[in-house]
Amino acid sequence: MGLLSGLLGNASSVDLGKITKQLEPILADAETVELAFQLIRDQFVFTSKRLILIDKQGLTGKKVEYLSIPYKSINRFSIETAGHFDLDAEMKLWVGSDPTPIVKELRGSENVSAIQRALATAALMG
Repeated sequence: MGLLSGLLGNASSVDLGKITKQLEPILADAETVELAFQLIRDQFVFTSKRLILIDKQGLTGKKVEYLSIPYKSINRFSIETAGHFDLDAEMKLWVGSDPTPIVKELRGSENVSAIQRALATAALMG
């Protein structure tokens, strides 16, 4: 079901060992990966210090953007769902003094709550 969910655009959990190895070159000293989700080719990675939004671009996915957001920079966030039976959701993050939020589409109700819980925990501790 995980592969099918990924193909349909549903957010699925990512193996922490695999993502830690992938991100090892950019992780700070004593920074650990705590939670990660995959959405088709994009990933949302919650570390002990920041949120990393990984956006694989182009047909081959060789071009990759790593957007690093320290938790202390997140002023507010929202998760908007269309309802209990709709799998579409949207996440908005307001960072620093920028009035325009970062907007990411989420699909898959199974992990929307987990993503919201992780954001709340991180933002309140940051």
